[in-house]
Amino acid sequence: MADVKPPAVLFSACLLGDAVRYDGGDNLQVHNAIRIWHQNDCIYRLCPEVAGGLPIPRPAAEIIGAGGDAVLDGSARVVTLDGSDVTPAFLLGAQRTLAVCQQNNIKIAVLTEGSPSCGSQRIHAGRFSGSKTAGQGVTSALLRTNGIKVFSQHQLDEALLCWSSLSD
Repeated sequence: MADVKPPAVLFSACLLGDAVRYDGGDNLQVHNAIRIWHQNDCIYRLCPEVAGGLPIPRPAAEIIGAGGDAVLDGSARVVTLDGSDVTPAFLLGAQRTLAVCQQNNIKIAVLTEGSPSCGSQRIHAGRFSGSKTAGQGVTSALLRTNGIKVFSQHQLDEALLCWSSLSD
């Protein structure tokens, strides 16, 4: 019987140490779950904002008007502190991320909490004040709409349990 490759997991590239954050930094995470996924060669790494064409570094951006669902339906937008509308890049990055998931049968994503792309539970409040509010980013919203389970870096144990249930 041939070995069956375990299911893939999509990761925000910054969580794996790639210097792709808006400020040119990373959000490197060290956790047993990540070690297990590396050992099983099932990690896909991607930064939705870079995939959408934004540079590194880039101006900080926040969702104005609500969360990622509202950006997807056109009732909110993503802007930088100087008011530049970067919504098209965020939408393109979300679409390209979804395409990677669909092409590789990815059912789980671990994305960076707080990000206007990747936040899964909390995002910046849209006032550039450092405050956060309940909500999700554009990419998280699109992935969830398409049946992909989204976790943050603070939920790695839960993500590992979900992945293990898909691997059985």
